[in-house]
Amino acid sequence: MPGKVAIIANPMSGRDVRRLAARATAVTHEAKAAQVARIATGLDAMGVDEIMVMQEPARISTGALQWMPLRARVRALQTGPVTNSAADTEAAVRVARDEGCDVIVALGGDGTHRVIAKTWPQAVLIPLSTGTNNVFPVAVEATSAGVAAGLVACGAIAASQAGARCKLVHVQADRWTDSGVIDAVLLRRDSTGNMLPFDPERIAALVLTRAEPWAVGMAPIGGYLDPVGFEDEYGLALRFGSGQTLQVPVSPGLFGTVRVSECERLPFDRPFSFEGPGVVAFDGDRLHTLAQGESAQVTVRRDGPLVIDVGRCIGLAAKKGFFLSRPNRSRPDE
Repeated sequence: MPGKVAIIANPMSGRDVRRLAARATAVTHEAKAAQVARIATGLDAMGVDEIMVMQEPARISTGALQWMPLRARVRALQTGPVTNSAADTEAAVRVARDEGCDVIVALGGDGTHRVIAKTWPQAVLIPLSTGTNNVFPVAVEATSAGVAAGLVACGAIAASQAGARCKLVHVQADRWTDSGVIDAVLLRRDSTGNMLPFDPERIAALVLTRAEPWAVGMAPIGGYLDPVGFEDEYGLALRFGSGQTLQVPVSPGLFGTVRVSECERLPFDRPFSFEGPGVVAFDGDRLHTLAQGESAQVTVRRDGPLVIDVGRCIGLAAKKGFFLSRPNRSRPDE
């Protein structure tokens, strides 16, 4: 069965102003283009029929694949005017979904994958790390990511065998609703659009889908107290202001002091309250406000995209003897 795979490479991931205040790695367009090319070789080797790519001014994906001798058809997703914002990713995901995409391979950080998850919660996804905060995406060789995506897209391995749906944190306020893949944070005395790392003294409350102590950002705040992983059927909720004092890496190479007054596991669908005034951020992006006296209900559910485990996927194919029975495939110029 031929398959369709979309490559979504966010040109802005790993390049924002937070690098002026922290020590995060800057990911160049050239590095992303090289990853896109390697993803495509893996997809092509597995027999994918069509590779759909996101259009953007830097031509990361379209430029990377323009002259590659691929058997698969390469097609740019027609999404309308480019806005150089998250709306471009949303538009690309919607078009890919509507045109029968089987798997998305995305290059970005937590914020990029939040947009994908919010736009298409039923997507099958391989998230690759090229952002500032990279708790959700994984650092895996792009060639192998292409192989795994191709195996799933072409039907050799069922997505349900190779991965699982991720958790999302949902926030419901009177004026808005939103969701994140790793965290929702209530900040005092802050503003929407602020791109600097969070000031630890302004963090009032936090809900995590994953609290992983090896990570940076909000995840290790919970992870240092009560680690929560991808597979755990609950989240973690925290309040701040007094209590236990922790030194945590709030951004790459940047530590801060937080004082945790409450930390509790949050079962699925049990509400946790954010009380205004404040700014609510999702996966590092400050997006909404709560006014004085306004509240929002925060819940965690496992209702996000199905995330493919690259190692598990390729391992299952190997155990089935898939690669031994794979015929040699000639390139278009051979």
